[in-house]
Amino acid sequence: MGAWDATSFGNDHANDWAHDMVEQSNDLSYIDATLQKILKAGDDPISTPHGEEGIAAAEVVAWLRGKPTPVNAYTEKLAAWVAAHPIQPLAAITQKALAALDRIERQPSSLPELWDGDPDWAAAMTDLRNRLTN
Repeated sequence: MGAWDATSFGNDHANDWAHDMVEQSNDLSYIDATLQKILKAGDDPISTPHGEEGIAAAEVVAWLRGKPTPVNAYTEKLAAWVAAHPIQPLAAITQKALAALDRIERQPSSLPELWDGDPDWAAAMTDLRNRLTN
């Protein structure tokens, strides 16, 4: 796992996903497709890369709702994209982001297993969920 911390963009997959989103998207379609991929999995396993991409997509929804995390070297590109695309996400995509997080955080999904009992990951997921609901 190319992860250096438990934050949404503290891993290679989320950063690669964010780079592609910034390069390829001017709307919510890339984000929506990523969230939909998680939800379509049903009871099939969610791999680490897909889970980390789903968390990144949910994070962008939170940023668009005006609830970002602090900007750092990994999120500068995201902050610039959000500033250039002041899209107010509809409640439906926010609900989809929350449902994707629910799916990512339950078995069969590799992320809960990888972060087993890590309080930093649990706190990061709680923080993201709070920023999507408040």
